[in-house]
Amino acid sequence: MKDLLIIGGGPGGYVAAIRARQLGLEVALVEKDQLGGTCLNRGCIPTKAYYKNAEVMRTMSKLEEYNIQSSGVQFNMAAARQRKETIVNNLVAGVAGLLKANGVEVINGQASIQDATTVIVKDQVIKCRRILIASGSESADLPVPGANLPGVMKSEDILDIEQVPAELIIIGGGVVGMEFAGIFNSFGSRVTVLEYAPQILNTLDSELIKRSNVIFKRQGIEIHTGTKVQSIQVAEGGLQVTAVNPKGTLIKEAALVLVAAGRKPVTDGLNLAKLGITTGHGFIQVDENFETNVKGIYAIGDVIGAPMLAHVASEEAMVAVERMAGLDSRVSYHAVPGCIFTFPEIATVGISEDQAKQQGIDYQTGKFQFGANGKAMTLGETDGLVKVIADQEDTIIGVHIMGPHASDLILEATLMVKNRMKINDVKGVIHPHPTLGETLAEAIAAVKGTAIHLQPPRGR
Repeated sequence: MKDLLIIGGGPGGYVAAIRARQLGLEVALVEKDQLGGTCLNRGCIPTKAYYKNAEVMRTMSKLEEYNIQSSGVQFNMAAARQRKETIVNNLVAGVAGLLKANGVEVINGQASIQDATTVIVKDQVIKCRRILIASGSESADLPVPGANLPGVMKSEDILDIEQVPAELIIIGGGVVGMEFAGIFNSFGSRVTVLEYAPQILNTLDSELIKRSNVIFKRQGIEIHTGTKVQSIQVAEGGLQVTAVNPKGTLIKEAALVLVAAGRKPVTDGLNLAKLGITTGHGFIQVDENFETNVKGIYAIGDVIGAPMLAHVASEEAMVAVERMAGLDSRVSYHAVPGCIFTFPEIATVGISEDQAKQQGIDYQTGKFQFGANGKAMTLGETDGLVKVIADQEDTIIGVHIMGPHASDLILEATLMVKNRMKINDVKGVIHPHPTLGETLAEAIAAVKGTAIHLQPPRGR
């Protein structure tokens, strides 16, 4: 008899398993594929490996700016894939080692829940006191004719190609779509993005959306918003995509088409309907303890819906297990950081200016451009800004960063938003010079008009 049986070995499942063992529970973890889940095997890590390749290629393309002369630079996609696989395999082995060291029993196979205390994996019947579903999500299908043609790929498929396509059409201008757009644009593909919504990256602060549009188009990425794909068919050059938007019919051809049109929960084979577990649009519904309507069955991560992020799944894992153990843990959903690995990077935490308006919050903002930061200038990466949003009590409620190393800079901001810190709470924190982090300090000071490296307002 196990105290806890976990279904899924991704960043939610394996973190839950280790934390449960730390709390003294006997744990089994069932994984039908590789440990690490989508994030490690087919998402976060593989794409960041390619992102680094792309970053180096971008640097090589402007060596003259750094007074370096070189010629004959070539990119080897097959070798990059091998590098990616090596990184993934090392990390998968690391997760396996951690689970083993913590005494977690790992069972490979498809889990089928029979009741709140019984799970079958192949021919093995496992009894347990609690079940935690952490089965994750997968790429959603595109409901148009031709979506299953050879050469039409989802994000997990395109990670394994060995040649850079001359042209790439990406259907979907969200986080996944725009990250791949930046990567393959850097690899040398002619990239076209077709987005159904009025804007790409439409959950961002509108100021960052406008800036990103300008930057991406300057990089040579062709973007069409308000565009609905109608069909995909075989063409002489590979594939032809037909779409419509307010300007009329749009026909584009490319060697490959990437579908990045959202994600859906993975629940096949779990017997949710038979068990009577409540779902909404396929996502499992849970309470504040992450327990479903069936007592003893819990769920975390992508399978319960937004925010569908690996680090959120890991935090939900910690909190769910700790609450099972009687601890008063909670997820700080008001302070979830999000990172987008485009060129430049984008990172956010808290609410946007648009959301502040919608919620009727009397707010104030402070901004600082990377173009005025010494470290950014030495890097040759001056696109973007830091934008801070505070309420009228000076509580920092949102930080939005577009610029070099935004994914690292957002950590300090997350601490501020999580702890509902006020501007005076962080005033006087000394930021080393020259660093990119000075931009955050200046943006916070700008909320009250005390930024040093900004021109004073006219008339003062």
